[in-house]
Amino acid sequence: MSAASSSVRPVALLSAAAFASAATARLADPLLPLLAESFSVGVADASAVATYFSLSYGFCQIIYGPIGDRLGKYPVIAVLTLVSAAASAAAGFADSLAALIWLRLLGGASAAAIIPLSMAYIGDTVPYERRQPVLARFLSGLVLGVIAGQACGGILGEHVGWRGTFLALAAVYLVVAAALCAELFSGRVEITRRRTTLAEIALSFGRLAAARPVRIILATTCCESLLFYGAFTFLGAYLRGFYGLSLTAVGGMLAAFGSGSMLYSFSAGALLRRFGQRGMVRAGGVVIAVSFCAIALAPPLLLMLLPIAGSGFGLYLVHNTLQTRATQMAPEVRGLAVSIFAASFFIGQSSGVALGGMVVESLGYAPLFAGAGLLLAVLAARFSRTVDPRAERPTPAAPGGSP
Repeated sequence: MSAASSSVRPVALLSAAAFASAATARLADPLLPLLAESFSVGVADASAVATYFSLSYGFCQIIYGPIGDRLGKYPVIAVLTLVSAAASAAAGFADSLAALIWLRLLGGASAAAIIPLSMAYIGDTVPYERRQPVLARFLSGLVLGVIAGQACGGILGEHVGWRGTFLALAAVYLVVAAALCAELFSGRVEITRRRTTLAEIALSFGRLAAARPVRIILATTCCESLLFYGAFTFLGAYLRGFYGLSLTAVGGMLAAFGSGSMLYSFSAGALLRRFGQRGMVRAGGVVIAVSFCAIALAPPLLLMLLPIAGSGFGLYLVHNTLQTRATQMAPEVRGLAVSIFAASFFIGQSSGVALGGMVVESLGYAPLFAGAGLLLAVLAARFSRTVDPRAERPTPAAPGGSP
């Protein structure tokens, strides 16, 4: 590998960009009760702020994949991180719920490139046998973004309002964009470009759609995000309504999800060596089911931290395996392939939030969490059967050299 591809710094900065992107996606979760109060609407109506973000984020993946393959993934990420700063700042000045929803839709479109093209960049520069641990470490930035989005969304929302919260996010984007641009001109970044025509892109879509393993990965990812985030997005409103918590306390409780996810990111290599991809997926489904059913039972408040953290750990046991396999679906058009994967994830998420709102309105929170958890366990068990046991234990990454 070249010095650029083995350098820690370029991928570390991509992890920082993933932090901002993940914070953007999860920032609205603890703010839903505040937005509902601010605009005098129900929580289900306010959840459109999350739904439209996920919808635009998902559909735009398909656009940015070919652009990243053609222009270079790192430059595209750097430019769109800057655009995301502008979209977040504008959201802080929205004068109506409708305006905020449209600005969140724009923010989802601009942030859409960051995580999937970062994954594709890692796929271009890190061999498959070392990739899952590297991707797991890259996820540390994403997970910290989830923690920050959920915790700071509640804390800042209570103390500086939802407007100040979006403006703070814009400042984070600006700092990350400046660092990415500086790195881009440093010579340490490996930029790969592939000149493709529209006809070639269409053929690539066709080849991906015709491959059964690809269809299984994409369908599983869509269903996973639909079920998981269709329930989890409403956890903040559930905690506030059932336990009577402040927004700050809600944010702190939701941050436990990130602690479980972070535990996975640091133990991924050991887990992979011990259980393999198949065992990790099966275990993840069980952990999510137990965690969501425990949440549905509304345990004492402090005990609630355990299933929230467990849900984060379980999710990434399943999802990181899906991510790793997605980076190898089509190496010749990796940006396109990973972007389609990400599109499946966020389209599922946006659909799940909309369906979850309907379930909450008609049945309540407990059936939503219990039903989603049990279905996720079934989904994980079915997907685990498709994992080839001959390829499920790639050689772990060597110490050093990987972010």
